[in-house]
Amino acid sequence: MAKEQQGAGPDTGAPAKPAASGKAGAAAAAGKRKKEFKKKRERRVVPHGVVHIAASFNNTQITITDTDGRTMCWSSAGAIGFKGSRKGTPYAAQQASLAAAGIARDQYGMKSVEVKVQGPGSGRESAVRALAAAGLHIVVIRDVTPIPHNGCRPPKRRRV
Repeated sequence: MAKEQQGAGPDTGAPAKPAASGKAGAAAAAGKRKKEFKKKRERRVVPHGVVHIAASFNNTQITITDTDGRTMCWSSAGAIGFKGSRKGTPYAAQQASLAAAGIARDQYGMKSVEVKVQGPGSGRESAVRALAAAGLHIVVIRDVTPIPHNGCRPPKRRRV
């Protein structure tokens, strides 16, 4: 009886079944498979990238891409943990920028970046300063805020 319960026990979670023939040892060995190791993913090294900073009044989003535009990492003031009106502050933008730059530098070996800033938010300058403080060499800073050339009719003026 002890040989029959050898493959099943309290640690395997399977109920004990009586063995019909002398193949009990083979069945127990089939139940315990070797652990399969997945091949470790190659670390992609991207020495130069593009940082897109979208600074609105309510939040600041930082996306770091390679030169072809494929997103490598991103962060935002909301993702860091700020809520409500504090997401739109320069400090929140600085923290989000530091987080994204740290990932790009450590995981991808990034050294220099182009910066494209978009939007009217208060976190524009502090996000760029935080990138430099994180150890990324800033090559160029561009303002890519879309400006209408007398396009759509603007909404009515607010009466407060």
